[in-house]
Amino acid sequence: MPAKPTRRQVTRQVARHVPPLDMNLLVTLDALLSEGSVVGAAQRLNLSAPAMSRQLARIRHLLGDPVLVRAGRGLVPTPRAEGLRERLRGLVAEAEALVRGDDEIDLLRLERTFVIRANDGFVGTFGAALASLAAQEAPLVRLRFAHQDKEDVEALREGRIDADVGVIGAMGPEIRLQALFHDRFVGVVRPGHPLAGDVTPERFAAFPHVSVSRRGRFSGPIDVALAALGLKRFVAIAVANFSDALAIVRTSDHVAAVPARLTEPGRAGLHTFDLPVKTDALAVSLAWHPRFDADPAHRWLRAALRAACSSRAPGETEPAG
Repeated sequence: MPAKPTRRQVTRQVARHVPPLDMNLLVTLDALLSEGSVVGAAQRLNLSAPAMSRQLARIRHLLGDPVLVRAGRGLVPTPRAEGLRERLRGLVAEAEALVRGDDEIDLLRLERTFVIRANDGFVGTFGAALASLAAQEAPLVRLRFAHQDKEDVEALREGRIDADVGVIGAMGPEIRLQALFHDRFVGVVRPGHPLAGDVTPERFAAFPHVSVSRRGRFSGPIDVALAALGLKRFVAIAVANFSDALAIVRTSDHVAAVPARLTEPGRAGLHTFDLPVKTDALAVSLAWHPRFDADPAHRWLRAALRAACSSRAPGETEPAG
């Protein structure tokens, strides 16, 4: 009768049957937890949805956990996956930095997708300049613009977006913030509108207005300035983006107040005028997480964003008219 194997022999036999760890599965899991969907993770990693589903099946087998489970129309992480999220994000970021190197980067060979959260005004005004810079300096880089529906600092912390661009409030002490340029509000009406002539506070307040607010607000700094003069405007419509506001005023008697630089291309063919009340300037800033401070690829992205916004001196706008 053969001798009973020792504990050390059993351990060695078990170890020989443990498959080697595929680091790609960690990258895939990070993308799945960040995107919260198989389709989104597949797009982020440039894979087909079936290929991503197969990767998810391998991850589930590796961890012995469902990882993502159905909740209504979406997927939510299991407690095990949620507990791995932060450690996994840091591990993948360190691995990416190790592979890319800390100081040198070949932009011509760089293959990376950057997710930038910005409003439609920024994309319409500076998107082409940024795309041209990327095509010239880093032709294999992809830029994805995410909808700016809210200031979600967790998106930066968790790596769901690489950069946030806009009028940004306090996002936490660890978030890096850098001003790109300053903007000012101007009034916009259709050609031939009565306000295309003389604009006074009284005439300005007499027409129906369109408000641009992600939160659907009907009032703001302009109403405060008018109230100081004993005036009140009627904001008839609230929309979530500048393009909708400009489309409305283009074929109606409504008035919109919009940032000058952020809407310059969209205001073509419309009449622009200086507001008859004073409002504070807007600081359009770039925000990012400090884990990307030393990342050469992210440094290039930040420099490209600054360069795209500096085609005209900060704060300079075309004359009203």
